[in-house]
Amino acid sequence: MPTDTQPDLPSPKVTGVVLAGGRSVRFGGEKASALLAGKPLVLWAVERLKTVCAEVAVNSRPGSEAESLARAAGLAVLHDLSGDAAGPLAGVRAGLRWAETNGARALAVSPCDAPLLPADLYVRLVAAAGEGAAMAVTADGNQPLCAVWPVSALTHLEAALAGGAHPATWRMLDSIGARHVHFAEGAAFANLNTRAELAAIAARFEHR
Repeated sequence: MPTDTQPDLPSPKVTGVVLAGGRSVRFGGEKASALLAGKPLVLWAVERLKTVCAEVAVNSRPGSEAESLARAAGLAVLHDLSGDAAGPLAGVRAGLRWAETNGARALAVSPCDAPLLPADLYVRLVAAAGEGAAMAVTADGNQPLCAVWPVSALTHLEAALAGGAHPATWRMLDSIGARHVHFAEGAAFANLNTRAELAAIAARFEHR
């Protein structure tokens, strides 16, 4: 039975992907490349995943700033497949394909725009997932972009995405039996949508 105890990490059996392919319309530019304490948001997410993952990739749009930053950092870059509907599951599919190629058993997934995520988030998710899946949950609801997927779910996910479909990410996780891992502080999972929100978080970082 999987537990919430800390496994031996980082593990070569677990890879990670940062989802950085969004258009960031309300933000007025790529959120992934926006700086927080002098570091792009996408690299904050990469470093968090590296606490549990031997390898981390970035899912981005071709020619984007996120892609350039990832390549400069020596990270793998993954693009959505042609014909996929816009949304996070396309990035998860790309990540699972990459993880399978690397011989990993699981993929830890992170958004690029939630810099306040708990430090122990992925340690707990990987431990809870065991050989299956796990998803973060708070009092505000499911947090499906903070999850661990088994590589064995790839076939199921590809069938769900057939024909340009894009079901809700949390429903897909529930359909593969993802364990719910509860976190007390819902505000830690808030994603940034505006420059003002980034400035507010930057001010909090300055006072740490």
